[in-house]
Amino acid sequence: MRASGSFQIKFHPGNQCDHPVVQSGGHTPPIAARRGLFPSGEKVTLATPTTRHPYLIQKHFPAFLVFLDTASALMKDGADPHDLVDWRKHQFQAPTTTDARGPCPGMNTLANHGFLPRDGRNITVPAALKASKGKLRRNPPLVSLILIAGLMSSPLQDQFSLTDIGLHGNVEHDASVSRIDTALGNNLPFNEEIFATLANSNPGVDYYNATSAGQVQKARLEDSLAKNPKLRNTIKDFQFRSRESYFYLSTMGDPVTGVALKKYVNILFREERLPLEEGWKISKVEINLKTHDPIFEVIKEASDWQVTPGQCSWLTLAPGASEDPATSGSVL
Repeated sequence: MRASGSFQIKFHPGNQCDHPVVQSGGHTPPIAARRGLFPSGEKVTLATPTTRHPYLIQKHFPAFLVFLDTASALMKDGADPHDLVDWRKHQFQAPTTTDARGPCPGMNTLANHGFLPRDGRNITVPAALKASKGKLRRNPPLVSLILIAGLMSSPLQDQFSLTDIGLHGNVEHDASVSRIDTALGNNLPFNEEIFATLANSNPGVDYYNATSAGQVQKARLEDSLAKNPKLRNTIKDFQFRSRESYFYLSTMGDPVTGVALKKYVNILFREERLPLEEGWKISKVEINLKTHDPIFEVIKEASDWQVTPGQCSWLTLAPGASEDPATSGSVL
């Protein structure tokens, strides 16, 4: 059963946004807030459920415990990941018209290869962590927020669908490199016109790198600023955009240098398949904070990003919530 109302978590304190709060149907439920740090040092405010707010505990706390246990176990393996996969069982199959797919090409690709349920539904946190860690070499802490946010946007207690990830204001964001802004159209399917900015970047060579990725982000943001009056451009949105850029560079290329062949990246986005026939292999190097942070800084510098004034960062956890409760009057 789903609780009534809509939930949002404040993501980043700053200026008028300094009060950590969860919004629920126009009132503020009692919670405890804790502060943490993102890999590059930005402050983050997350909501921690308490016994005074049983919905969050009953719906999500068991999954959080499973996530922690699974992440710990996955971080201990050390075999060559590509050779461990029986690729005969994981051939690419394009999704049917009834399969669920979302705005994340990486998650869609894992479903298309059967590492996640091929119909894109009933995905558990352990299954998603195992697929992401084992097949794309993503370290669990780097994908935890995406999985937790997807889980919390789902009507199910411990599962989510790829479509759930498409909830705008959750992990889905404006100025994507492959999807149109929600205010301008359907944000779920791949959009070739949007992707052309990335596909045409770094001319004269056969690879993308961190500098070109940052330049693509800058160009895409400028385009969205010009076309989308409802654009959300907060530190949260920038963080997700930049980490997604790092993920396509590192999963399709070298996690240490951030250099990836264009043909691999283009196949990932356009076809949502692993480019096995073209020669791609799972990286032997784990994608973690050590490999992430230097590349992230290059992306950040090249993107020349500036926050849009007057917007607070909120993590939307259910459809229908205000995108900025602090300015809409829905937070008491």
